[in-house]
Amino acid sequence: MIVLDTHALIWWVNGDNRLSKPALKAIKNEINKNDGLIFVSSITTWEIALLVDKGRLSLTMDTDDWIRTVSAIEKVEFVAVDNDTFIQSVRLPDDFHPDPADRIITALARQYSIPLITSDRKILQYKHVKTIW
Repeated sequence: MIVLDTHALIWWVNGDNRLSKPALKAIKNEINKNDGLIFVSSITTWEIALLVDKGRLSLTMDTDDWIRTVSAIEKVEFVAVDNDTFIQSVRLPDDFHPDPADRIITALARQYSIPLITSDRKILQYKHVKTIW
């Protein structure tokens, strides 16, 4: 199992070469495993909708259809943000940046003790979550 940060999901689905080779390899490994799962926090849906609304992200289809299309990819599972994840996102150990979506995505990876695929420097430097980039 792995968790994808928002930009990693977008880059992977769109075939963007900004996705690192180790990240792409980890995603492909999950897809090829019988029990492989790629978790995407539901907060990612909110982030994508917000980016599209602000004109900072352009998709090839409307946001609802894009999310439905991604949801239909085998092994991809959108994970609803539950109370435990919300609580743990404010209890992250040591110093962590204040972005709520990054806190929730990081808390999800920690909750399941699985790697987080991200290029976010602040998350990559955070010693309390395993990352792949």
